[in-house]
Amino acid sequence: MTLGNSEGLGPIVDRFGRVHTAMRISVTDRCNIRCFYCMPNESVRFLPNKEILSFEEIVSVVEMLSPLGVKKLRITGGEPLVRSQLYKLIRNLVAIPGIEDVALTTNGILLKDQAQSLYEAGLHRLNVSLDTLDESLFERITRRTGLARVLQGIEQAQNVGFSKIRLNAIAMAELTETEIVPLADFARKNNLELRFIEFMPLDAEESWQPGKVLTGAAIKGIIEDAFGLLEPVESTEPSQPARNFRYADGMGQIGLINSVSEPFCSSCNRLRLTAEGKLRNCLFSTTEWDLRDLLRSGASVEAIRHRVRECVEAKKQSHGIDGHDFQRPAKAMYQIGG
Repeated sequence: MTLGNSEGLGPIVDRFGRVHTAMRISVTDRCNIRCFYCMPNESVRFLPNKEILSFEEIVSVVEMLSPLGVKKLRITGGEPLVRSQLYKLIRNLVAIPGIEDVALTTNGILLKDQAQSLYEAGLHRLNVSLDTLDESLFERITRRTGLARVLQGIEQAQNVGFSKIRLNAIAMAELTETEIVPLADFARKNNLELRFIEFMPLDAEESWQPGKVLTGAAIKGIIEDAFGLLEPVESTEPSQPARNFRYADGMGQIGLINSVSEPFCSSCNRLRLTAEGKLRNCLFSTTEWDLRDLLRSGASVEAIRHRVRECVEAKKQSHGIDGHDFQRPAKAMYQIGG
């Protein structure tokens, strides 16, 4: 594949024919909790503010890429709600021609106070990270308090009008097995969609091991033991990372993101923009392409689009976690963007 269309408006396609239409945008590496699977507990060095992309720079990047087919955005961190006046960025992104969907992933600690402004700004969907409903385990995982605030945030988000709220739970062997049924029951009773995500090697303390992965297959078995057989839901989007199932009694559905045991790389359509303006073609990429330097040096739209296409051209066929030569990224999840 060549980059001959780098100045044109054709789609962003990699060597394997994957068309890239989605972008995850991290707005900060800062966070108000310290989940062990994401970041260290103490002595965290955050980026200086001057190195973080401004809202205007983020909007500029999206405006350049939406004509190339990027239409779905997800705002991440760190914890995006610690970024002051985030609703202003949401409002500007929603207004960009060609952008069809803007979602946000949050830990929910600050959601109660910001739900109204986010909804009024036009945010389409919310994902709330919630691994447990048990306060002691919440503190063990996050190394901070705050479960009650997360639950209050979810309730407030529903009260202001959000109808598409998803819970994301990281699945970790010998730790969260007991949380699967309570979380499923909570989601069913509160009209929430629940997704379990396999533990991935992106923790800052590098404690991940294959044996610590609680697989989607194991989770499915636990849920079926409690609620009956799960019926597969045919996906309407081939690039969707989750395998969805509905409960036989009709009370909602559940998703399993089996990123380690059943990689979905063949249908990946995502780009990632870090808080400091580095573009990544994979969550597990060991290389980044700098967009901030181009933005701040006054580079042309064509030059920035060309760099994006270079990034996508270099994308590997898969993340290779199960390979003998897998090399984990130097950055942890909070530095990349969840």
